[in-house]
Amino acid sequence: MTNPTRWATETGPGHSQWYIDRFRKLAAEGADLAGEARLVDAMVAPGSRILDAGCGTGRVGAALAARGHRVVGVDADPALVEAARADHPGPRWLVGDLAALDLAAAGEPEPFDAAVVAGNVMAFVAPGTEQDVLARIAAHLRPDGVVLVGFGTDRGYRLADFDGDAVAAGLRPEHRFATWDLRPWRDDAEFAVSVLRRPAP
Repeated sequence: MTNPTRWATETGPGHSQWYIDRFRKLAAEGADLAGEARLVDAMVAPGSRILDAGCGTGRVGAALAARGHRVVGVDADPALVEAARADHPGPRWLVGDLAALDLAAAGEPEPFDAAVVAGNVMAFVAPGTEQDVLARIAAHLRPDGVVLVGFGTDRGYRLADFDGDAVAAGLRPEHRFATWDLRPWRDDAEFAVSVLRRPAP
């Protein structure tokens, strides 16, 4: 891995297991953990190939797979990927650095119809790699493919910087919402969900 992620450097020992336990408990309690997946599902054709970038414990990718999509999930944290494999068989879950993503080398050369970057992933990547992460995700999309990115606006990654990084990565901003259930964007919103597209030639 080129640089340690903020997930690794800004959280304490045991944080990954706490995160795994938290989402297993929420799932056992019947919490709605599929909001991001519903939005992605609404934007793609049935049976689409979807990249879950920063997949964590696999909850978003698993919900998309349950809707009939072909999912590959990638996360830098081996503990989270192992939990995804244990809890959600079906999709392919891989350990990898999003800033140096090369899924062809991992036997996944087919481009993706869409990518989802949920759970504040962009706020947890290694400092200074945000544009690289977006560029590597974009490189794995087919032309006209979409990327949906959500993160808190108080997480230290300014939306203006995100927008500039997205454009520099070859992605075109299309929509922005304040939540994954499409509440209208407001400048004082605490969360941003951005829809980006890789332009067709």
